[in-house]
Amino acid sequence: MKVLVTGAAGFIGFHLIKALLKIELPNENYFIVGVDNINDYYDVALKKARLKILSEISDPEVFTFIKLDLADREAMSELFSTYQFDIVINLGAQAGVRYSIENPNAYIDSNVVGFVNILEGCRHHDIKHLIYASSSSVYGMNIKQPFTTSDCVDFPISLYAATKKSNELMAHSYSHLYNIPTTGLRFFTVYGPYGRPDMAYFSFTKKILAGEPIDVFNNGNMQRDFTYIDDIVNGIIRIINKAPSPQYSTITTAAAPYKIYNIGNNQPVTLRRFITAIEDACGKKAQENLLPMQAGDVPITYADIDELVEDIGFKPETSIEEGIKQFVDWYRQYYSV
Repeated sequence: MKVLVTGAAGFIGFHLIKALLKIELPNENYFIVGVDNINDYYDVALKKARLKILSEISDPEVFTFIKLDLADREAMSELFSTYQFDIVINLGAQAGVRYSIENPNAYIDSNVVGFVNILEGCRHHDIKHLIYASSSSVYGMNIKQPFTTSDCVDFPISLYAATKKSNELMAHSYSHLYNIPTTGLRFFTVYGPYGRPDMAYFSFTKKILAGEPIDVFNNGNMQRDFTYIDDIVNGIIRIINKAPSPQYSTITTAAAPYKIYNIGNNQPVTLRRFITAIEDACGKKAQENLLPMQAGDVPITYADIDELVEDIGFKPETSIEEGIKQFVDWYRQYYSV
């Protein structure tokens, strides 16, 4: 099975490829092509460290990496023509809610133009299943909890969220027009070893260990549906062979082999408990700088994952305390602190 994984040097892409390379069942052998533009949104050295690990645990007959920008239409077309993929897992995107306020063009190039190039590749090369990353940010300031995939998501409060909603809309149109099976995954605050330095748990750990104050927004009253990376990867792997069949919704006759899932922990955690877990893992108390809510942030994310549980047996098992300990242990080793 030929699999394309975009965002291969990224947090989720790295862990997914690492897990796929360890699968040895006869009916689940993969040849994986990983692509990434290795941009400098965050530490390039960390991205290269992830790729180094992948190269050490694989060989060219099983995994190859190509540096490539999803927005490069000609390069993407050549990629699909050369490898004739069976499965495409699009995890490559410009991430970060707050950065989208500062640099909107990066989000249009990667998340919109890049995704169109993915869809065109799937259209012209008989892809069996496209799985792509959406985000819990599409729910914006929705009042109803927990968030379900049938909720209205027409009110994004950041450009990042708007680009992720656009991915879902574009995927539906291609599914309907060209019968491409597509599955969108709305991720809920993924964390773990080799995670993104722009995420709060990463910067909190760094500052607590260094004895520096941490910025705590909304007085620590926010709640997040934190999901450990191993649970996320397990869910993605289970979905690979579960391509959706054409189906109608209750409000349209536009049938499409299209599905959206929430993929989260289904147990929102307060920022206060989150900080305590980091303090316990670090063995140090945090100095806190209390600040108001930031633009683009939401007070709570809470995933209804019933459909994912029913369809693939998804079962997140990692508590915030256990997951944070795994991250802090990695952080201390990686940065020698």
